[in-house]
Amino acid sequence: MRNFTNVLTSLATILTAALLTTASVAAAKVEEIKFLGQVTFPTDTQFENTPVGGLSGITYDSRKKVYYSISDDRSERSPARFYTLRIDISSEKLNKVEFIDVTTLLNSEGQPFAPLSLDPEGIALTEDNTLYISSEGDPKLEIMPFVNRFSLEGKQLQILLVPNKFLPAIERGVRSNLAFESLTISPNQRFLYTATENAIVQDGSEATISTGSPSRILQYDLTRGQPKKEFLYFVDPVATTPNPPDSFSTNGLVELLSLGKDRFLSLERSFSTGIGNAIKLYQVSLEGAEDISQIESLTNIDLRQIRAAKKKLLLDLADLKITLDNVEGITFGPCLADGRRSLILVSDNNFSPTQTTQVLAFSVQTEPNRCPVPH
Repeated sequence: MRNFTNVLTSLATILTAALLTTASVAAAKVEEIKFLGQVTFPTDTQFENTPVGGLSGITYDSRKKVYYSISDDRSERSPARFYTLRIDISSEKLNKVEFIDVTTLLNSEGQPFAPLSLDPEGIALTEDNTLYISSEGDPKLEIMPFVNRFSLEGKQLQILLVPNKFLPAIERGVRSNLAFESLTISPNQRFLYTATENAIVQDGSEATISTGSPSRILQYDLTRGQPKKEFLYFVDPVATTPNPPDSFSTNGLVELLSLGKDRFLSLERSFSTGIGNAIKLYQVSLEGAEDISQIESLTNIDLRQIRAAKKKLLLDLADLKITLDNVEGITFGPCLADGRRSLILVSDNNFSPTQTTQVLAFSVQTEPNRCPVPH
C-alpha cells in the first residue's frame, strides 16, 4: 500500500509540474494598463565616459533585478555597447532610473566593433544568461542586418542565419533604418522573433500619410538556431502630415514583446517633422497567420488574400498627455505589490540635443496572471 501511495504521489507531482509548466508558457492577454510615470535624461548625460543615448531596446534580468538596454551608437561616439540599469517602481510610481554599468560589444575575435560595422537596435535576454542582439542594417552604408548571440560580458557567441530575401541587394532586401529594430524571445525560450520596421524592397513601399507598409515578422527556432517562419504584419500609415507637408515623416514597427504562444505586444512609432512622435501599443496575434517564408516577393500578390497577423490597439500614448520622444524599446519588469506586472518603455534620443532619453513605466494586468496574488 505504501509503494502504491508513493506512486500516486509521484504521479500527482509530475502532473502538477506539467500543468504549471504549461501555464507558465501559455499565451497571456493584457486586460488593463496603467501609467506609473516617466524619468528623462538630457542628451548630454555621460556614464563611464560614454554618451548615454540611442536606447533602442531593453530587456529585464529577473535574477539580478536589473535591465539591459542597447544603444544604437554604431561605434561612432563610443564603442557599440549596452547599459545596465536599475529601475525603482514602488507605491504605484516610477521613482528612479539609475545607470550602473556599461558593456562594450565584442566581435568573434574579442575586439570592439569597428565604426559603422553594425547598427544595434534590439536586445533580448535568454534563460541561460546570454543576449540576442539585432543589428538593423543600413544598405546605404553597407551595414548588413544581423541577429547574433552575445555573452553578458559582451562577446559575440553565435551568428544566426538571415534569410537572403532580407539581405540588401539590387531591388531587394531591407531598407536603410527600416529593418531589424525589434527582438523578443517566447517565454518557453523556443522561439526568437524580430521584424522589419517597414516592407523589404521587393514587398512594397514604406509607410506614408495615406498608406501603411507590409512588414515581415521573422521567427527563429532556437532549438535549431535557424529561421523558421515569416508572417505578414501591416504597419499603420504615418499618423500626421508633417509641417511643411513635403518634409520627412515615417511610421514603423519598432518593437515586439512576446506574451506567449502566438501573442505579442507591438510598438509602432510614427514621426512627422514639425509635429513630433506618435506612439501606439498593440496586442498582436499570429493565430491562423500564414507562413510567407517561401514567398520571395509580395509585390504582385493581393495582400488581402494572405492571412496576416491580427492587431488590436491597446494604448495610444497620446492619451497620456505628455511629450513623447522616439520610444523604441519595451520589456516586462518585475511583479508589483498589487499583483500586476510592470512594463517599461525607453526612447532613442538620436543623440540629438533637442530630444531626451525617456523611460516610461506602466503596470499591466494579464490573463492568465503571471504574478503572485498578493495576500
